[in-house]
Amino acid sequence: MSSDSAQQSPLSDFSSTPSSVDEDLQVYLKPEGEKIRLSLPRSTQRSGSTDWSEVWQQLKHRLNGSDRSWQPGTTVHLSAKDRLLDGRQLQAIADALEEVQLQLGRIDTSRRQTAVAAATAGYSVEQHSPIAPLSTSTSEAAPQWSQPLYLQTNVRSGVDVRHSGTVIILGDLNPGGTVIAAGDILIWGRLRGIAHAGAQGNRGCRIMALRMEPTQLRIADAVAKAPETPPAQVDPEVAYIAPQGIRLTKGIDFFKTHSFSAEEGGWTDL
Repeated sequence: MSSDSAQQSPLSDFSSTPSSVDEDLQVYLKPEGEKIRLSLPRSTQRSGSTDWSEVWQQLKHRLNGSDRSWQPGTTVHLSAKDRLLDGRQLQAIADALEEVQLQLGRIDTSRRQTAVAAATAGYSVEQHSPIAPLSTSTSEAAPQWSQPLYLQTNVRSGVDVRHSGTVIILGDLNPGGTVIAAGDILIWGRLRGIAHAGAQGNRGCRIMALRMEPTQLRIADAVAKAPETPPAQVDPEVAYIAPQGIRLTKGIDFFKTHSFSAEEGGWTDL
């Protein structure tokens, strides 16, 4: 082992923020296995909430004031919480991380606009539901999905999009790209990557695409791979769970016999 590698501190030894810091009020960096989590303060309007300029100053202070004992190129997962970030702000964060040899790889957010900006910029993203009020009943029959996530972009190889509702993509899902949704997945283009609908166990969810050429389809706990020989005729298709497993049918035939029911929380027979 060289002297340089012997002096390299393990990632688990790195911490730029005291344990007493309130995660909702300040920017902080924390090692998590082989990655680093960068957490931003919440933007909820309340006493002590921070605006973007203060967040930016805190971020620069954290990065410049740390001991930088991470390995060059370490991936950073950004926890944006409910903070609204646009493409320019995400790029500024990525540039600041790159200056200290860190790489922005994933964004977690409860804001659809932030999720859209992240996916459009080519980052993996997970959009989850805001924290439900304490008064919300847990006995409701219908699944409490988030509002649909609309993406007007191609999901590129290496990009992972996760959402606690339905995902609608006006573009292609390319090989190496993944979309995971608690609800349905609708691809207004070519589906050539991995699509997982009903990820929280709803077997009534569907996957729809103008052109189905998937690497893998998943609905709840059911899995199907694409046929080795693509069909000679290409039509919009719908994937759904039948007694025999995941099946594909032409969209025009599916919608003759099925309709979506918000009350039932899924697709029902006509």
